[in-house]
Amino acid sequence: MTAPQVYTIETVASVTGGICYGNENLVVKNLSIDSRSLQLPEETLFFALVGERHDGHSYIVDLYQKGVRAFVVSNLEMIDFTIFPDVAFVLVADTLCALQDLAQNRRKSFEYPVFGITGSNGKTIVKEWLYQLLNESYSIVRSPKSYNSQVGVPLSVWNMDEEASLAIFEAGISRVDEMESLSKIIQPTVGIFTHLGDAHRENFKDDLQKLEEKIKLFLFCNSIMYCADEELVDKALKLRFAESKELICWSRNQEANLRIVSEEIKGNCTIISAEYKEETKEICLFFTDKASIDNAITCWLCLLNLNVDDDSIKERFLKLEPVAMRLEIKEGIGDCTLINDYYNSDLGSLAIALDLMNQQQNDKRKTLILSDIFQSGYTNYQLYKAISKLLEQKKITRLIGIGEDISSQAKLFKCNASFYRSTEVFLADLNRNQFDNEIILIKGARNFHFERISNALQYKAHQTVLEVNLSAMVHNLNYFRSLLQPATKLIVMVKAFSYGSGSTEIANLLQYHRVDYLAVAIADEGVELRDAGITIPIIVMNPESHSFDTMIEYHLEPEIYNQTICLEFEKALKRNGVRNYPIHIKLDTGMNRLGFVHQGLDSLLAMIVNNEHFFISSVFSHLAGADEQIHNDFTKQQITTFTKWSDQILAQFSYHIDRHILNSAGIERFPQAQFDMVRLGIGLYGISSVHQEKLMNVSSLKTTISQIKEVSKENTVGYGRKGQLQTDTRIGVIPIGYADGFNRKLSNGLGTVLVNGQTAPVIGNICMDMSMIDLTNIDAVEGDSVLIFGDDYPVSKLAAQLDTIPYEILTTISRRVKRVYFQG
Repeated sequence: MTAPQVYTIETVASVTGGICYGNENLVVKNLSIDSRSLQLPEETLFFALVGERHDGHSYIVDLYQKGVRAFVVSNLEMIDFTIFPDVAFVLVADTLCALQDLAQNRRKSFEYPVFGITGSNGKTIVKEWLYQLLNESYSIVRSPKSYNSQVGVPLSVWNMDEEASLAIFEAGISRVDEMESLSKIIQPTVGIFTHLGDAHRENFKDDLQKLEEKIKLFLFCNSIMYCADEELVDKALKLRFAESKELICWSRNQEANLRIVSEEIKGNCTIISAEYKEETKEICLFFTDKASIDNAITCWLCLLNLNVDDDSIKERFLKLEPVAMRLEIKEGIGDCTLINDYYNSDLGSLAIALDLMNQQQNDKRKTLILSDIFQSGYTNYQLYKAISKLLEQKKITRLIGIGEDISSQAKLFKCNASFYRSTEVFLADLNRNQFDNEIILIKGARNFHFERISNALQYKAHQTVLEVNLSAMVHNLNYFRSLLQPATKLIVMVKAFSYGSGSTEIANLLQYHRVDYLAVAIADEGVELRDAGITIPIIVMNPESHSFDTMIEYHLEPEIYNQTICLEFEKALKRNGVRNYPIHIKLDTGMNRLGFVHQGLDSLLAMIVNNEHFFISSVFSHLAGADEQIHNDFTKQQITTFTKWSDQILAQFSYHIDRHILNSAGIERFPQAQFDMVRLGIGLYGISSVHQEKLMNVSSLKTTISQIKEVSKENTVGYGRKGQLQTDTRIGVIPIGYADGFNRKLSNGLGTVLVNGQTAPVIGNICMDMSMIDLTNIDAVEGDSVLIFGDDYPVSKLAAQLDTIPYEILTTISRRVKRVYFQG
């Protein structure tokens, strides 16, 4: 069967086995599963996906108001047909299966080669590098970013069209029985296995089971490419596919189609020699780390198999650039926020970047710097008309278009717009004073070299940065949500500058992902969030009476922990003429910090019952030792006490009052005590005392080597001459000190940092702005990156060196350290 190029609602119903209601002749071109991410809504088919904690049906009214007229649903009970007179619905049993069936049908229309990539690590890198290396020869459709899931794969495959001549898709799984459906959707003609690593290991019996599940992607392949040096991978592929498919491999250690002979690192280059079909081949890369070299060799094998000539291969690898795995958010000039995404340029990734832009401060103007978009499959008029509608929908204030094609369609754009023929022309005309208090998205095809624009607009500051991975934070948020009952609400702690991660950026992200409450320590933190456009409820956990008027003005909800603070807040409400204001009552069940004890409950209730000025929004308590098994009996006693006391309070009121006692550790260890709400704190930021393997690292503190010098053993290093040398030593100076949050107690060898994969001890006393490290046995040059803590060097290790907890490390990172936010 040949799938149609034009899909009507009637066709969608036929393909998915659904029942059509409404206008069956309505034509759809785009698919969506997220009410917050729409492109051209009038041409969009929305799939109302249902999960443990979300139901897409609840957003249909909102989507209708935004212009969507076509929906795939599994529940008609939530739909009032009287308010949707011009809408088409397709009723199916399972909306996710319907999405996958539709994409699988779309795939049948095309006979050009399709690369299917899987593995534990390197999928997105290999995909993007193959795109760079092959886009001179092919018109390529590929997965946007890392769209490799049960939802991401069908959305990616839907983008296949007749204009393309090659497709490259990645497929990732985290559980058993997920890959077969992805294999049927992608139906790759060529399979690529990157690497078998540790990712998602916890959901499989062992590495062999995980591997066997992953290689199910290759059921439809004619050939499979991989590295034979991974013995488990080599054996599994040969056992499963040796008789049915062509296995094409590379190796450093054994005979292979591409046999690596030598790898020589010279400065920032790696020269690789190999034998292929009894001929010597060579490429040069501007990368030196093993992961990049391995991924590049996999790409090299692909190009050789496609018969790309050697000279062209050499030239293309010399142009190979780092993959923009992430959208970086940086501080710009003139109080601007920069979002860098200057290595990807297509309509799909533009929509993703605009969504990230709209997660930021709502009060700032939004400027888009956009280059020509190539190989879109549309005429220039169609493409830029669609982009104009998208910018209008996303409320973009200003467009700066760069390139011949976008400039030729200037009349299509309704917002404030200016156009330049090239990046050089724009930079020559750049007036930095034209950018003030705005969010600037820099989005362009790589040959426009928009990194030069980013450099021109970036605020030049300290080379020490704290990188915050927003995608990791969302992963952690979703992990904790998966542990909650559907009705359980979620409060997220953003006090103390969001545990050092930054305030408004994190709050915007959490608001976008629809958490129920935010919690701050003091009123000033809440005011900052309100000024940044945060509208969801905010609890102040440590309110002070002098700030009550401000709290009422900004509608911040106080924790009430004793009678004195309750009376003071009542006075403030009377003074401001406010009635029916929410408050949160804290009970002390054993922490012996703030909170009412049992003897004070009667007088508290007497104050609040029938009080016209405030009402109890929630009653809560704080667990003292939920993260340690040794305190289990005490924690259970606290929960029992809280239940008894809160029952007494709830019995006095006719309205509903929420209850909450669980913190991050409590969510994982005491699920029976979820009550109405839970409070997520350190777990969001990647720290767990229970299941650390299920969380992703969020924050990475990085700096660089400013200077390297040889110091003879007769000399000392640092203040007080505390750095006593035993041998001639190679010293590295790094621009981070105790004023940045690098604790002075780490001096003189107690602390270590990571340089090019090796630990380097601190030498001498840590200074206010600088520290010295021992590089004697480490191959490093000035300008190399230094990791204080991060993915490869957990913050818990630094905390152990200081005999403290990760909380202290994260919250003491100075605000002068620039925060760089990214999705990746």
